Amino acid sequence: MDESTTSPNSTPPADSVAWPPMAIPGQSQEPRPLASGAGAPVSASEGATLLDELRAAIARYVILPSSEALTAVSLWVAASHIQPALQHAPRLAVVGPAKRCGKSRLLDVITETVRGPLITVNTSPAVVFRAIGDDPPTLLVDEADTIFGSIKAAEKNEELRGLLNAGHQRNRPALRIVGPEHKPQAFPTFAMAALAGIGDLPDTVMDRAVVIRMQRRKDGERVEQFRSRRDIPALHAVRDRLASWLRPQMDTAAVLMPTMPVQDRAADTWEPLVIVAELAGGDWPERARAACVSMCAAEVGQDDESNLKTRLLHDIRRAFARREDPEILRTSDLLCDLVNDHEAPWAEYGANGLSPRHLALLLKGFGIKSATHRFDGGRQAKGFARARFTDAWARYCPEEPGAENRDGSVPQGAGPHP
Repeated sequence: MDESTTSPNSTPPADSVAWPPMAIPGQSQEPRPLASGAGAPVSASEGATLLDELRAAIARYVILPSSEALTAVSLWVAASHIQPALQHAPRLAVVGPAKRCGKSRLLDVITETVRGPLITVNTSPAVVFRAIGDDPPTLLVDEADTIFGSIKAAEKNEELRGLLNAGHQRNRPALRIVGPEHKPQAFPTFAMAALAGIGDLPDTVMDRAVVIRMQRRKDGERVEQFRSRRDIPALHAVRDRLASWLRPQMDTAAVLMPTMPVQDRAADTWEPLVIVAELAGGDWPERARAACVSMCAAEVGQDDESNLKTRLLHDIRRAFARREDPEILRTSDLLCDLVNDHEAPWAEYGANGLSPRHLALLLKGFGIKSATHRFDGGRQAKGFARARFTDAWARYCPEEPGAENRDGSVPQGAGPHP
């Protein structure tokens, strides 16, 4: 696990539950002291104060990449306490480019503040199936790169990836044959999960996750060391107060349908966090939505393969335009235009540049195929009909004068909302 640099500040005695003053991104006031009694009653109106304290507790041990990320982690932890009321169980992807970025330390703190933590560095789907019930635990997986970090490891753990994907939404059970009579049995998969590791997780998991991209601390950035005997009691006090506040509000949470600033799967993933913010009140609803917009926008383009395919659609549209938008364009002419664009990546794609086979594979997911056409002079050749691209262009790269970036992306605010 990651080790944090010792802070020069003095630490409180082991029986203390008050956080020492410290700077928190986006929060100027000093953290409020915790209540001394674990499980002390918390009124609904105290939710915002409690979330502030949780945010301070996390920031004591870990430097998050942004104030928005700290807000998101705090809300994700709180949402774990109302999982039975949620329609979606967002994943928390804690990823970094190298060792010693604070990933495992963040997982340490999360483990002591979520409801029902089930932590492992490696596990089998069978164990997870049997651990999830009507009131599911919070799955916590450290060193996830050992599970998904290589092609061989990912293939070996494909069943676990499927479980993580299915468990993002309620009512997606896994069917297995069990017992001496080989009867089918449905195992629930719905549970929130946090995964920490070096490098990105599989794209289907990342698409269902609130993504925290950790970075190694710079000189001068200080956090407190995490020591179990000293620090866990105080974190458990926060956890118990979260439960005292949120568990009685599950019926309310179950019917809340907050207005979301994003759409589709991003909205599904962030809705539980916004629900908690709405229950807390104060400035938390505004902070939650601001974090949602900022962090979702930051993830646009992180999926290299999807970004490359969108870039290809843009470049093909330009190739048609340069030739005055013919109804059909020879495959050879299209490839020539793409490869000869020195600002595009197609000349270096593959071993010898973009080939007809590469082009077919990249366009396959859009339902676009080449066909044999008759061109001027009666000669037949493979080519693409412009009409086959119009639907994909409208969906993935809607044309808006002055709004297109050179890399094939659409600037924030242009085109439809994500």
